[in-house]
Amino acid sequence: MRKLMLMTWVLCLVGMAQAQEKFTLNGYVRDASNGEELIGVTVYVKEMQNGVITNPYGFYSLTLPKGTYHVEFSFIGMEPLEKEVNLNSDVSMNIELKEIAMDLNEVVVTGEREDEQVVNIQMSKNEIDIAQVKKLPALFGEPDIIKTVQMMPGVISAGEGTSSFFVRGGSADQNLILIDEAPVYDPSHLFGLFSVFNADVIKDSELYKGGIPSRFGGRLSSILEVRTKDGNNKEFGGEAGIGLLASSLMLEGPIKKDESSFIFSARRSYVDLFLKAANQDNIVYFYDINAKANWRANNKNRFFLAVYTGRDNFKFGDDFGFDWGNKTATFRWNHLFNDKLFSNTSLIASRFDYGLGSTTDSDGFQWDSNITEYTFKQDQSYFFNPNLSLDFGYHLTYRQFSPGIIEPEEGSIFKKTELQKEYALDHALYAGLEHKVSDRLTFQYGARLSVFQSIGEQMVYDYADVRDNRNPERTDSTFYDSFENIKTYVNVEPRFAARYILNESTSLKASYNRMVQNTHLVSSGTVPLPFNTWAPSSLYLKPQKADQFAIGYFKNLDNNNYEISVEAYYKDIQNVTDFADNARVFFNQDLITEYRQGTSEAYGAEFMLQKKKGALTGFVSYTWSKATRLVPDVNLNREFYANHDRRNNLNVVATYEYSDKWTFGGSFTYGTGRPITLPAGSYEYGDGYLPDIITERNGFRLRDFHRMDFSATLTPRKNAGKKYETSWTFSLYNAYSRKNPFSVYTRVQMDDDDNIVGDGTQKEARLIYLFPILPSVTYNISF
Repeated sequence: MRKLMLMTWVLCLVGMAQAQEKFTLNGYVRDASNGEELIGVTVYVKEMQNGVITNPYGFYSLTLPKGTYHVEFSFIGMEPLEKEVNLNSDVSMNIELKEIAMDLNEVVVTGEREDEQVVNIQMSKNEIDIAQVKKLPALFGEPDIIKTVQMMPGVISAGEGTSSFFVRGGSADQNLILIDEAPVYDPSHLFGLFSVFNADVIKDSELYKGGIPSRFGGRLSSILEVRTKDGNNKEFGGEAGIGLLASSLMLEGPIKKDESSFIFSARRSYVDLFLKAANQDNIVYFYDINAKANWRANNKNRFFLAVYTGRDNFKFGDDFGFDWGNKTATFRWNHLFNDKLFSNTSLIASRFDYGLGSTTDSDGFQWDSNITEYTFKQDQSYFFNPNLSLDFGYHLTYRQFSPGIIEPEEGSIFKKTELQKEYALDHALYAGLEHKVSDRLTFQYGARLSVFQSIGEQMVYDYADVRDNRNPERTDSTFYDSFENIKTYVNVEPRFAARYILNESTSLKASYNRMVQNTHLVSSGTVPLPFNTWAPSSLYLKPQKADQFAIGYFKNLDNNNYEISVEAYYKDIQNVTDFADNARVFFNQDLITEYRQGTSEAYGAEFMLQKKKGALTGFVSYTWSKATRLVPDVNLNREFYANHDRRNNLNVVATYEYSDKWTFGGSFTYGTGRPITLPAGSYEYGDGYLPDIITERNGFRLRDFHRMDFSATLTPRKNAGKKYETSWTFSLYNAYSRKNPFSVYTRVQMDDDDNIVGDGTQKEARLIYLFPILPSVTYNISF
């Protein structure tokens, strides 16, 4: 009897082991036409009524009980593919999806699964579809993802002709902008007429405004992540475009077919050529270069190398000039340790610098400033099963801040001066879990541990009163050797998100995240310019912190043809950085005495309606928001509106596929006027006269902003035997020539003949606007 019971127990254990026996199906999903990995492909197991999506590198992993399954791979704009998989051992299976051959009425906006906004736990995120960007009206015919970002709900443009933007009450320096994981500190060309992102090489881009995953950190308000194409590993090809102000060229192809590839692009403006033809000595131009190569050693190892360099140059005769630019380089290694553990290791370098110079005899000088950083990133993803996955990793960044050095020309009144460099180490450990509790309920929770060190080599001064910016008195000093710790800040950044599916087309979402920022933009203006300086957290400058709460309602209609979302948010920012009233910013050796840190509060509601299928596609976005600040020694210690406070913002964007030859696009944008600081009057006493009295920070508002743009793209039919396609894009920017305010300045009142009125004490405000109606045309060729 005992033997029988023992045998029965052993058989039960074997049966239980077999019943629990599980295996893993994994691999990569790629575009069959060019070999590019596809991000966000749905991998759905019919028998389990469950699945996953591919990660940012096109990888998927599913751990399932032993058995036979029908697995469907689907991606909007691609033909679905179903595979029968006999899972009696671990299986590695790479998939290639083909584009759908669509009729006119089947046009779709590509980039994610059809019901993504409902089923995905991520909220406060916008996919920026590059195919749609290229069809929209563009200033001087140059497609620009930044201009599209500025039309998203919760995002506010800094103004006409600028690449700066503000997200949910945060300032422009609180946005982390990445290209192939490398940070870009100023994303603009020609003061914002163009951005640094060449549309020809962009693979995809995402804007995170809230519910930010724990792998991101370092900024308070948003993450704009831009990834470039890897290059076609099937065949050689390219694109070229000729516009009114700039031209571009892109080439791509296999180094070794199906194994390695490259992509290269270059873009340059030629305003300087027009000026030279007009016998002008002024030089105004920009250029940028993107290059990338990748090698798939085997199914477990892939290597990438991406570089970017771009620069703007302005020179006015032989007297004065300035320039600025970004350089980045990213080396990335994707490695599959086993069927469940995916790793991405990155080595990143980034540098932003600018210079100002004058060659005049008496006051000639050259001023240079830069910020340089080097980053090591180790990111891991572990896929337990379709219901549970873990992201974790470690990031280390070394930064060098060079706020400025002035080199005088021979005979100049200036003396050689160098502001002290600052150095920092930024460590981050993070972990984040995504847990599908049931078919309806999913949680995402995690945390990021930020350890920031201000380090030497540096001299740190003590002050009698560090807030005395009129007569700063240094009382003592301490010298710190290279890499010696000066000040350490440790912060925990919790992250949480939840999604509940009400039905197959409706879901509710909520999120909370704390973000910490240790780099601060030293700026005294409303619109961030390339000549502002960055500074690290230090003994006197605390890290900025932001807590954001958001809730949202998401609904798809008409078989996922329409998407509706409504979100509300509240953001509380601590240690927000500003300058004291009447601060001396230019080359101040005691600039730390001008810093002030206070609080900021922002809240708002966002609405978005998007149509993603059919001949007519586009979106409508509306944002109501409010942002205020309270900073000691600013605005007489009274609360004031933030520079980017705009109560109402409306954007309407549409593209219409009229025929297989003609595509039309249009956009309309409206925004409440932004706050601005202006003199309120003047004051006379005895024989003295104070011309400009500032009574309130941001006490006035510019008038409302609105503009309408149109575009038309002609794509002639491809002739048989020709291996290239051509297109013409016609754009009309500011169609009704609205004089939108860029800024306002005050001057002595003058009559129509520019004669001073009265005794010269009367002042008047003058409006600066940039662009009237501007037509443009661009010719493109792809091969």
